[in-house]
Amino acid sequence: MFTIMLIEDDQTLYEEIRERLTHWSYNVAGVKDFSNVLQEFTDNKPDLVLIDIQLPKFDGFHWCRMIRTHSNVPIIFLSSRDHPTDMVMSMQLGADDFVQKPFHFEVLIAKIQATLRRVYNYNTDQTLEVKTWCEATVDFVKGTLTNENGSIELTKNEIYILKLLIEKKNEIVTREEMITSLWDDERFVSDNTLTVNVNRLRKRIAEIGLNDVIETKVGQGYMAKETQL
Repeated sequence: MFTIMLIEDDQTLYEEIRERLTHWSYNVAGVKDFSNVLQEFTDNKPDLVLIDIQLPKFDGFHWCRMIRTHSNVPIIFLSSRDHPTDMVMSMQLGADDFVQKPFHFEVLIAKIQATLRRVYNYNTDQTLEVKTWCEATVDFVKGTLTNENGSIELTKNEIYILKLLIEKKNEIVTREEMITSLWDDERFVSDNTLTVNVNRLRKRIAEIGLNDVIETKVGQGYMAKETQL
């Protein structure tokens, strides 16, 4: 689980962002003493920093400089100011991205996900290349599903959804987990898009006789069964 340090002095906005990030299974660390941000950064050891430009004592640029003398942790600036020089300055100081306030939370999450993916190279595990499931062979590299009834090719999203479900077969995988995992650097996978992809996956695997093997858990997520009923 990634830890995000949120350096934001607007308490209302801080709580809103913290709540949303926690919902997405991130650990969130705040700042108690805005005159000692660097020490709190060192104590928390975050995987990513979200930092406002306008802060008490010293601005976000100052703390970005300080953090950069000690760490290459990814930094994303938040700012309500619309000066182009702010974005230029943040990039020159080594920030990874810049988000203009007010922002849609989906945009912020997309930028966080893209940055974490780029920096930490997560979600690239290739250890599970071929798997037997419901008497069918799943090739996660080729994107195929094969059994005695034939073979089908699945899209990148479909094979990845199937991979997530099979890795936790007979367990519920929440919609939030799936959306988070499906993120890439170019697009945001919305809640509606996930539903469309899962329904399409069901139709595709039914072509080779795999019916009712992906179960919807209302209000929770989805579960792959180990065998057909």
